[in-house]
Amino acid sequence: MERQEAIERISAIIGNDLRPLADEYSVTVFRNGRKNKGWAGHVLERYLGLPINSSQSPNFGSWELKTIPLKHLANGRLTVKETMAITMIDAYNVERTDFENSHLLAKLKKAVIVARIWENQQETSSVLYGVKAFDLDDRTLYTQIKADYDLVRNTIIDKGFSTLSGKMGVHIQPRTKDPGHGSTSRAFYARKSFLKEAIFPEMQ
Repeated sequence: MERQEAIERISAIIGNDLRPLADEYSVTVFRNGRKNKGWAGHVLERYLGLPINSSQSPNFGSWELKTIPLKHLANGRLTVKETMAITMIDAYNVERTDFENSHLLAKLKKAVIVARIWENQQETSSVLYGVKAFDLDDRTLYTQIKADYDLVRNTIIDKGFSTLSGKMGVHIQPRTKDPGHGSTSRAFYARKSFLKEAIFPEMQ
């Protein structure tokens, strides 16, 4: 499916509650009391007619689909709720791959970012807020994200994978992926400030 077609199809359901669609498309939101954090993205993949995808290659061949939750502030305004997971950090791969050939760039250079409104921990409802095309073609953003990647890569090479810290990176940070204290897996995450600045500037 071409990216523009996907954007048009997703735009057609803006304002709809994604939670009933999860039931319609047999997407699990909770299993054994544990939330499937990617459930909204899985709903959209099913809605677009594609199988659920968790590979490091872009979902749709040439472009990537990502979803982010928004939340209401006390004053009623919407803001980005949390960082956005982009791709897992495989130490062996990152150490041997420059930014231009990285999974991180493949995921970010041509993307569709969908925002939904988070209401509560039980995910009883979640209205689709909007959809944006994102291309990493701004030279300033590109340069900083490359610097963030190179920092992670050089840290792995010089100090080891275990020394990666969520404090690293201006736009992109390396952070633990699996839940629970002591998790050893890491993923690249887009910081909330980057999401507000580059994708949803109305949230600033």
